[in-house]
Amino acid sequence: MIPTLPMPLDVRLMNFTASVLFGAAVLGALAMAVWWGLRHPVFALAGITVKGDLEHVSEVGLRTHVAPRLEGNFFTVDLQRTRAAFETVPWVRRALVQREFPNRLRVVLEEHQEVAFWGQDGEARMVNSHGEVFEANPGELDADDLPHLSGPEGQAAAVLSMMRSLVPVFEPLGAAPDEVELSARGGWRVVLDNGARVELGTGSLEEVRERAQRFVRTLPQVTGRHGRGPRDLLSADLRYGDAYAVRLRGVVTGDAAKKK
Repeated sequence: MIPTLPMPLDVRLMNFTASVLFGAAVLGALAMAVWWGLRHPVFALAGITVKGDLEHVSEVGLRTHVAPRLEGNFFTVDLQRTRAAFETVPWVRRALVQREFPNRLRVVLEEHQEVAFWGQDGEARMVNSHGEVFEANPGELDADDLPHLSGPEGQAAAVLSMMRSLVPVFEPLGAAPDEVELSARGGWRVVLDNGARVELGTGSLEEVRERAQRFVRTLPQVTGRHGRGPRDLLSADLRYGDAYAVRLRGVVTGDAAKKK
């Protein structure tokens, strides 16, 4: 067996130097290719394809809010910053931004689906179907008969849930919630679309709904005693432990009607 002789040090140094130079040449070539790609006109952004079921978002609004914030080309544009720019457009709830090779962006927009006004009359705030508050111009609405919700900041989702819970409760009266308010102390108040104001008191959604259900179930008996019907209801106060007080059109009474 012939023994293997060790490679001389100078030969090993030459091989190592050659490997380093070859690697540097490859990296340099790659860097030049990247540099060329980043600056080649073919990769300059040529347009944006916008998708989504859009009713309130206009091309003018997109151009005004987004175009000044776009920087870079197909490779260098910051998708997160671009997404944030689209989400500053009025009525846009969420944006998904993707690259489309070689020089376009594809954006899918989700609009806010308005279900109610939020806050005091005249405020340009609304609540969407997710219980989120957003800024909008009510003049852009196709209809202005949406209910009004109000309450402490951060409670829009809870107020929306309460409104949705109360809609079927008041259906037997031929009425629906037009205003739902949560006070700072946790008290609930509803104004029906027939103008009747009902103080619901405090408690969880289930407790308030059950209290309202008992009221609606027994109201015809109470109004009937005075020769009136549920449509004659002007106001009701349900903040008693086992009773409520009502005010009827043409009748002034302080009696409390026992719940059944």
